[in-house]
Amino acid sequence: MLILGLKTAKIPRAEVMVQQRAGYIHGKPPKDKIGPVVSSVMSLTVLGPSGWILSHLDEYKSRD
Repeated sequence: MLILGLKTAKIPRAEVMVQQRAGYIHGKPPKDKIGPVVSSVMSLTVLGPSGWILSHLDEYKSRD
């Protein structure tokens, strides 16, 4: 029972610490506007190779 009381006492402290640390983070507006074309190209650059690998995973497994 004493251990349970100590665990519940630590939870609010952790929440307070997270709120205090989040207070230091300040966002700024972007320097340049990023359009939908740039976002699409970036997404394809990141997700394209991984998608290709996942779609050809059976071929990689069958190489003996």
